[in-house]
Amino acid sequence: MTQRSTLDLSEPPSAQDDPAEIELTDDDILEAMREIPGYLDITTMDFRAVYRLAHRHAIDRLFSGITAGRLMRREVSPLTPEIPLAEAIPSFVHQGLKSLPVVDGQRRVLGILTETDVLRWLGAETFLGLLARVIMDDSCIKSEQHHRPVGEFMTSPVVSVPLDAGLRELLAAFASHPGRAMPVISTDGRLAGLLLRKVFLSAYHLDRQSWG
Repeated sequence: MTQRSTLDLSEPPSAQDDPAEIELTDDDILEAMREIPGYLDITTMDFRAVYRLAHRHAIDRLFSGITAGRLMRREVSPLTPEIPLAEAIPSFVHQGLKSLPVVDGQRRVLGILTETDVLRWLGAETFLGLLARVIMDDSCIKSEQHHRPVGEFMTSPVVSVPLDAGLRELLAAFASHPGRAMPVISTDGRLAGLLLRKVFLSAYHLDRQSWG
């Protein structure tokens, strides 16, 4: 008895599954057909199934060069949980970052400290909100607050990705949290770098322009 494909096509492809119309290669189509079990009697439904799978293979091929290791910022000086806030804030400024990983003595990631974490602890949602408070009352930030350790403010646990994380894994990771960046972890579990959301989105956008 011939086994027909029963792929569920009731849901249209999402933007992630089908971000743009692209040219398919023979290899894309063959790889897709290998994923459909049984004898393939081509109908409109079958063709749509083949196309959907082939499209996925094509996307993976086109974006195979997008990995966390290639896009991350390597030159990052992380924080440690015992560093006082007064020392952590200048580190953000010097590195031009709004998020910094927090690590232990072996550079294993414990959390991440963000500008939002600091502002929230100081009772403000935005920098302008904090500035407004300071203008109204320059004593609203107590000096003892500057000496509290980073470990009290950091976000933990933190979403991180391995060096070889590809497009789909990175999309899922960024979708799981609203932060501007996430740590990239080496194979031995130590901090390898920091991947900025804007860098990832920029690389994704530029590659899409080359699809023709």
